[in-house]
Amino acid sequence: MFTGIIQKKGCVASVERAGGHGRLALSASPWDRPLTIGESIAVEGVCLTLTSHRHETLHFDVLNETFERTNLGHKRSGQHVNLERALRVGDELGGHFVTGHVDGVGTVRKITPVGRDWILEVACGPELMAQMVVKGSIAVAGVSLTLVDVKRDGFTVHLIPHTWAETSLSELRPGDLVNLETDMLGKYVQRIVSLRGGG
Repeated sequence: MFTGIIQKKGCVASVERAGGHGRLALSASPWDRPLTIGESIAVEGVCLTLTSHRHETLHFDVLNETFERTNLGHKRSGQHVNLERALRVGDELGGHFVTGHVDGVGTVRKITPVGRDWILEVACGPELMAQMVVKGSIAVAGVSLTLVDVKRDGFTVHLIPHTWAETSLSELRPGDLVNLETDMLGKYVQRIVSLRGGG
């Protein structure tokens, strides 16, 4: 479980794909608390298991399904990615509950500077839009954000300067793919309503 509060940016060292699986290598500055092999780390919002690390390089085994359902297979060497270690009991919950199980991929439509902030507009399918509400929560590339405009085929979120500077969102361009995870509460509500016939 994660919160969507990004702890640091990593840099893609390599993405390898062969057969039904692959491997992702990232470089990142040292953490305050030592890393443990087997722990969960959210990479761009995708929960991955740390399989090895040497100095400042982290390695993750990645299933082909994960590459297909997220944007990790599109990442190139040198690009930055958002990193967050899993919650521990007693940790502060500053964002919202994020599972690290990406629901789908959206496409960046537009990024507009407004005063000191930025408005990020993302297009996505109706199956994801059905789980979003104005002022609800969404994880975009692993970042906990508040939905501002919820339309038929997309949504907008506002980014403050800190979020812009401290996450990979500042590197996005129109047409880029972003990992999306809708609020788990919305999924349960949708499921309950569907079981009751949508009434």
